Amino acid sequence: MKKAYTTIHQPVQALSATLRTDIVNLYLDYYDGSCSQRVLADLDDKDEILLLLYAGQLVGFTTLKMYQREVQGRLIQVIFSGDTVVHRAHWGQQSLAFACIRRMSVHRDRAGLPTYWLLIVKGHRTFRYLSAFMTRFYPHWAQNDQDLASIAENLAHDRFGTAFNRRSGIVEFAESMGHLKAGYAHPDRREASRAEVQFFLKRNPGYLRGHELVCLCELAEHNMKPLTRRLFASAHCAEAG
Repeated sequence: MKKAYTTIHQPVQALSATLRTDIVNLYLDYYDGSCSQRVLADLDDKDEILLLLYAGQLVGFTTLKMYQREVQGRLIQVIFSGDTVVHRAHWGQQSLAFACIRRMSVHRDRAGLPTYWLLIVKGHRTFRYLSAFMTRFYPHWAQNDQDLASIAENLAHDRFGTAFNRRSGIVEFAESMGHLKAGYAHPDRREASRAEVQFFLKRNPGYLRGHELVCLCELAEHNMKPLTRRLFASAHCAEAG
């Protein structure tokens, strides 16, 4: 029988103490180089959290932060993805990713501005979402989008300061802010054969010690795969209803 998942979103400030503890425990089950205080500080920096539930239990989450910046002479909205974790037993489900795309649609429409999805990636599985949902994104193994690269560099320097290495496009923290445990960090043989995984491993060889690849794409219909456009449309209908 197909597993039934529930996704809910709520402001980070509305989280109960119990859920905050569950979030910390889930994160620390899969990441080294962190602690409960660091996880909670990152959580409190975000605006919204999406929770993935199975049989009423937390099995995954992701966080979002929305803000505006003037870049290249125009005002844009940035949706910054924070920590994302899914319990190993529930890898392969797409409910959380789909819910995240729908929420980004809602936030884009509310802002009424050109909107960009900014994320820093410390694992090859997260990097694959870009090619699954979007047509053009930075960085890409077969594209050279200098406009996106420039916007990404400006946003990353604004957010991470000297920790961002402009030459490599990597956020290189002085010490790991969290990195996947060894048992979850390495791609299997099938994953390792994929072009996007090979690119990620080559572009960000320090991911095992917490280096994060800066990634960016525009959340515009012309840049979306058909599935993404359907998810955006469904979120718009839900809001209207």
